Amino acid sequence: MYYTYLLRCTDGSLYAGIAADLKRRMEEHFSGDPKCAKYTRSHPPLRLCAAWESEGRGVASRLEYRLKHLSKEKKEFLASGGDLGGLT
Repeated sequence: MYYTYLLRCTDGSLYAGIAADLKRRMEEHFSGDPKCAKYTRSHPPLRLCAAWESEGRGVASRLEYRLKHLSKEKKEFLASGGDLGGLT
């Protein structure tokens, strides 16, 4: 099982990522662990906004790619609990 997720950062931006172990990955991001993403080191996360389960890494990676290419408006919609619709 893999997860694709959106984090709200202190500057208001949204970060999309994937993880096999969501709890561990959140601990890395929020602690500033050297394993956290370079982006979240310079844009510290405030909270996890959304997370979606996927059967495999490939599906999660494709969803992450699609999320990263959405407009800010569409990312905000998803972060506020909006439906993924045709993204999955």
